[in-house]
Order: sequence, then C-alpha cells, then structure tokens
Amino acid sequence: MDKHKLRLGVNIDHVATVRNARGGSNPDPLRAAKIAELSGADGITAHLREDRRHITDSDIDALVEHLKIPLNFEMAATDEMQKIALKYRPHAVCLVPEKREERTTEGGLEVSKEENRLAHFIAPLNEVGCRVSIFIAADQSQIESAARIGASVVELHTGAYCDAYAEDLNTKANLELKSLKEMATFAKSLGLEVHAGHGLTYDTVRAVAVIPELVELNIGHFLVGEAIFKGLDTAISEMRLLMDNARKNALVESLG
Repeated sequence: MDKHKLRLGVNIDHVATVRNARGGSNPDPLRAAKIAELSGADGITAHLREDRRHITDSDIDALVEHLKIPLNFEMAATDEMQKIALKYRPHAVCLVPEKREERTTEGGLEVSKEENRLAHFIAPLNEVGCRVSIFIAADQSQIESAARIGASVVELHTGAYCDAYAEDLNTKANLELKSLKEMATFAKSLGLEVHAGHGLTYDTVRAVAVIPELVELNIGHFLVGEAIFKGLDTAISEMRLLMDNARKNALVESLG
C-alpha cells in the first residue's frame, strides 16, 4: 500500500437510523457496507450504542460475517460492550463517550480522568488482537493519557473545526485546524497512529486530508445524507477522490 495514502472509513450508523425510523429491514446497513467496499472505502465503522438506537447486535453479526474490509467497532467503555468486542474480535475497537440524551457523539473521551480503569479495560482487547483506538479532542493531555493506557490509535475529533467552518467563523475554524495539525504531530511523536473524524463534508475534508500525520478519516452522516441525492456509491467515490487529490497535491508541494 502507498505509505502516503489516506484511508477512508465509512460509518454506516445512519443507514440503520433510516431503517429504524420506520422499522423492518430496509435499508440494510450490510448492503451499504458492501457498496462502500466497492466504492473506495478502506474500512467500515459501526457504533453499537447502549440503547441500540441505530446499529443492532444482528447488524454486527452480519458485518463480521460478510465484510472483506476491516470493521472498526465503535463502542462505549462498558462491560457489556467489552464482552461483545471480545466475542467478535473486530479488526479495530474505537472507544467513544456515550450519553443517552445526545443525538450524536458530542465530544472526545476524557481519558485523563480515568486512565487506570481504561488501561484495564483495553488490555484484554489488545490481547486478542484488536487495535484499540480512542476518540478524543485534539488535546495534549488526552493524547498523552491515550498513549499511557496502551492504545494503538487516537482518532481526533474534527467536529469543532467543521462546526466553525459551517458557521463562517473563520478565525475559530483556523484555530481549530491549527490545533488538529499540532496534535496530530504530537500524537505521532508518541508512537500513536492518528485518525480523524466527525462532521467532515466535501467542503471541510481537504484541509484535514492534507495533514501528513493522518492515516485515516472516518466519515458517515454526511455521506449517508448525500446518498439520498446521488447514491451512496457516488457520494463515497467523490469523497475518496477529494481525499486522494488533496493528499497528492500536498505531497507534490512538499517535494517542491
């Protein structure tokens, strides 16, 4: 694989949200995942929440059985979810904060407040071969904590940058982007693999994709929304192209 390639993880949670709004079996998240496989996705992300508001246990069953590309299993750091992850042993487990009242994951995990618990929580996952990722804000103390507890990967929360960009708050957007760049560099210096995601769109992905330390972007809600208008395959292919071109152009510029 090209060492400069930026991987695309496609989150299929909101295909399940549409299905669950009415009940029944359509649209099928597995079908979406298979389309993503054929459209340039390097992995599939699915978040099994405590309240099962979108992805369900049977969805995870189907994804584990039929996917040919890696599954990134997002979950809260609870005993129930740990047992499920140890049962399936997905390629990657991403720990995220979770509140019943939130519409989506609102911020990064506060690793520094519970290092000891999380270190013991992820140890069995590491032992069975899961790559453990921690979804955190672009904050130095959280990154240091993630490294200390034995995580392999940090996923930096891009939501603050995307929100500021959408609201035309240019100064704030630039500051958030600067923080993402600095913390990606810092995380890599500690030996962590660096991913990013949350709220990324066609308009915001370029500026993030050019950060050289980033290895993977995880994008979901926007792609599912675009799929309503242009089809999931086209939506993903366009995102893949934007990411590839941004990374390629940045590489050319860096070489002079």
